[in-house]
Amino acid sequence: MPITVNRICSYPVKGLSPQDRTRTDLVTGEGLAGDRRFAVALSTTRFDPSAPQWLPKTSFLMLMRNERLAALETVLDDDSTLTIRRNGRQVARGNLGTPVGRAMIGDFFAAYLKDEVAGKPKVLVAPDRHVFSDSGERDVSIINLATVRDLERVVGEPVDPIRFRANLYVDGAEPWAEFGWTDHDLTVGGAKLRVTGRIDRCAATTVRPGTGVRDINIPQALKRGFGHVDCGVYARVEAGGPVAVGDTVAVEPPSA
Repeated sequence: MPITVNRICSYPVKGLSPQDRTRTDLVTGEGLAGDRRFAVALSTTRFDPSAPQWLPKTSFLMLMRNERLAALETVLDDDSTLTIRRNGRQVARGNLGTPVGRAMIGDFFAAYLKDEVAGKPKVLVAPDRHVFSDSGERDVSIINLATVRDLERVVGEPVDPIRFRANLYVDGAEPWAEFGWTDHDLTVGGAKLRVTGRIDRCAATTVRPGTGVRDINIPQALKRGFGHVDCGVYARVEAGGPVAVGDTVAVEPPSA
């Protein structure tokens, strides 16, 4: 069975909803276009867009601490307008490309999270060649759906792969085969990626997508069932090109 791309997702605002794509154009040395372009930071977070530095996830609103974020459905339009819905009803809307729009979204999160945050959260915009990723790298994250199915065997119930907030979800490989891809090149559609390492998982994965409720302790289940807390891998784009849902993923021998 060939390995194929099952789903492509970007996360325009760090910690908020995924947005599906049928195709994307990967660029050498860059992550998925638009991924983690915005972030909602704590009022105490200091960020200089003229000299951007990587910030840890604790600098932002995040599922690991603010599980109620998962109860929101967010969509970012092409013009950078963020629409937030809860239970199907629009509760906020603002253009993140403008100071007024960013302030409106910050006001919403201050009211929505109440005592969970001190002060008013602020929306940050990533300058060119910067991304609000957990790793600090401009990489692409990959989840093997067979691995998630094997994890379901341990936890005894379905596990939504979106808990792992990957960019590429692939199917057709053996469970956990992706850990053996480190230092290998992957040809994915018209692009070539180099797998750089495994992804360790935190309490953000304990939140059921779409609910804002913590239910399955994923890190604990990984540790109990497999002796580690890793799920998925990071990859660096070595040669850019188009990638679409349904494209074949070929694993190349490791470079000398």
